[in-house]
Amino acid sequence: MTKTALITGASSGIGRATALALGKAGFRLVLAGRRRERLEELARELGEVPTHLLTFDVRDRAAVDAAVQSLPPEFQDIDVLINNAGNAHGLAPLQDGDPQDWDDMMDGNVKGLLYVSRAVLPAMTRRNTGHIINIGSIAGHETYANGNVYCASKAAVAALTKGMRLDLLPHHIRVAEVNPGAVETEFSQVRFKGDTERAATVYKGFEPLRAEDVADLIQFMVTRPAHVNIAEVLILPAAQAAATTIRKDA
Repeated sequence: MTKTALITGASSGIGRATALALGKAGFRLVLAGRRRERLEELARELGEVPTHLLTFDVRDRAAVDAAVQSLPPEFQDIDVLINNAGNAHGLAPLQDGDPQDWDDMMDGNVKGLLYVSRAVLPAMTRRNTGHIINIGSIAGHETYANGNVYCASKAAVAALTKGMRLDLLPHHIRVAEVNPGAVETEFSQVRFKGDTERAATVYKGFEPLRAEDVADLIQFMVTRPAHVNIAEVLILPAAQAAATTIRKDA
């Protein structure tokens, strides 16, 4: 029986790579994101994989609810939810931080995860089956200088994942968290507000993870037998030992 996976933040980075990995693994896909043209491009690349596109911002609860309720019958039973959408904005000490950046991070990384989960979970609990993977970060487990609010938002993801796992246990729903270290995606471009030169320096001198590396892990996790839950994974490039401890050879 073909399973259906809903992936948020599917238009780029880890979300996009996960869509390609799960498509190859035989999943039916609901691809969610803000950039419709990128979702359409991804759907074309997926070829014969059954896909349905949802365009919304996870920070908009009404839009999330409307999008999930609009799913056609063949896509309504979500078996796997990948809560991937999120962001980092700015890198500054708290006293110099931009409150708008704080709102964007807390609304996207925490409230967005809650909104999407709340929209999908009633059908999962009714069927007593499902699998949720929340994309956290090493930053949720190791706070670093100037990362204050971003680290706090990802620490909240870690706490929510544990809470969800407890609450959903009676419903046979597996809940897990994937915590990447340094992954070369658009992450740093967003954090540094489009400063591509500064963003590129983050990954100089070592080989970071690629989005495909994280996607391979997610595919493995969601294809385990029903009695197995890989509940929490920290995935790092070999050159990284801690959040801000990276060996640079060049």
